[in-house]
Amino acid sequence: MTALHFRVARVDDSAEIAQLVNEAYRPAPGMGGWTHESDLISGKRINSEKVENLIKQEDSTILVGVLGSIIVTCVHIEKDGANGYIGMLAVSPSLQGLGKGKEVLTQAEEYAVKNFNSNNFVMVVVAARTELISFYLRRGYKKTGTTIQYPLDAGVGTPKFDALQIEILHKASNSALNLAPSSCRTAITRCRLALR
Repeated sequence: MTALHFRVARVDDSAEIAQLVNEAYRPAPGMGGWTHESDLISGKRINSEKVENLIKQEDSTILVGVLGSIIVTCVHIEKDGANGYIGMLAVSPSLQGLGKGKEVLTQAEEYAVKNFNSNNFVMVVVAARTELISFYLRRGYKKTGTTIQYPLDAGVGTPKFDALQIEILHKASNSALNLAPSSCRTAITRCRLALR
């Protein structure tokens, strides 16, 4: 298989990125890869306007992985003080299980360190997605012990079950550094605004 080419997303990529994210997280029945959450949440995960806003936002970048001319992976990185917020990691369902998620996550972490001087990486994950949390734990992320209710007013879909929780994970980019308590508070605030 041809290697992915990574680049920073442009505004004119917004619709293609939104389609990729929705196909990876909320696919139609029979189309999903192993990372989808359609059995937990209904509705779209994101739209092109939100993607465009993330691209235009200061201290915010979306990296895309391209095969030929097609965007097949993406990830959002945002600077938050000494922390790099990583979210919206998506791989085309047809490429899932081939190691592309690891590759994208590595690119995101390297970008956060190089461009945002991040000491820690922070992400939020739907707590019921145990297989996805296990994937991140194998990549060195740790549970913070902080969970919050799924953000119903964020426009990122409707839970199919009551009391759906979001869990916050972190990873130090330097093993000597620890996540500051304020980082969890910032992640919670961000999660309530928009689950990325």
